[in-house]
Amino acid sequence: MHTSTVKARVFATLALIILTLSFTFPMIAFHGTLNKIDNNQANEVSSFSASVWNLYNQGRYKSISTPKEAHNDLQKMMESASEIGVASMPIWAVSLEAPNYPKDAFPEGIPVFFHFDGFSGEVHEMNTINHYVGMDPMWVGGTLEREIGIYALLALSLGMFYFIAYNNKILNYIMLIPASLPLLFVADYSYWLYWFGHNLHDWGAFKIKPFMPTVFGDGKIAQFTTHSYPTIGFYMIVAISLLSLLAFFAKQKALNEMQS
Repeated sequence: MHTSTVKARVFATLALIILTLSFTFPMIAFHGTLNKIDNNQANEVSSFSASVWNLYNQGRYKSISTPKEAHNDLQKMMESASEIGVASMPIWAVSLEAPNYPKDAFPEGIPVFFHFDGFSGEVHEMNTINHYVGMDPMWVGGTLEREIGIYALLALSLGMFYFIAYNNKILNYIMLIPASLPLLFVADYSYWLYWFGHNLHDWGAFKIKPFMPTVFGDGKIAQFTTHSYPTIGFYMIVAISLLSLLAFFAKQKALNEMQS
């Protein structure tokens, strides 16, 4: 076997493992669980889904209203009616500081985390603030992305598996899809920020002009200070992107040399 083919398979395998452990597996394991909880069907939540959520939420932010004994325990979170986020890795973190939110309670502001399949953090509180300025709740945006996300990642994983198993020039271009994940996420995230900022409603108690929320860095909206930065999941998709590019070029080199 050509040396570059071996390298390509190693790079692609590592990218597939990161994708699976960070996103695909927790998304599959937790799929539909929040709907059951919202529909008062907590008794139908499987022990497997709860175990996966407990594992992936170790050390993650929990709402200040969540009892400490319920942290990292989905069953206790449901019993205490605490705010529950999805299980997959958070990709982007946004926080908001306002004069009426004390620093001792929210030292880094009101934090919300964006995932491929949903949200986590102080989602209810952030939606309340959004309503105050006439902005839609977060769940209004990205509905299609959240609905097809799990199926898109499964299809992508299958394509990466075929790349690893077979030497085919057409299959090689599949790796450009995971390579583009960081750009795709930032582009989609930016679009929805623009949409929310330019589709304000009259119901807001505080009137502001249409605006573009800060995509990366620190910003100011009326009396609010905002912070928007990548978090652990984004670094995972950057790693997937780099490994996918290495796999693509290694396989391309092998195919070219074998044909010459």
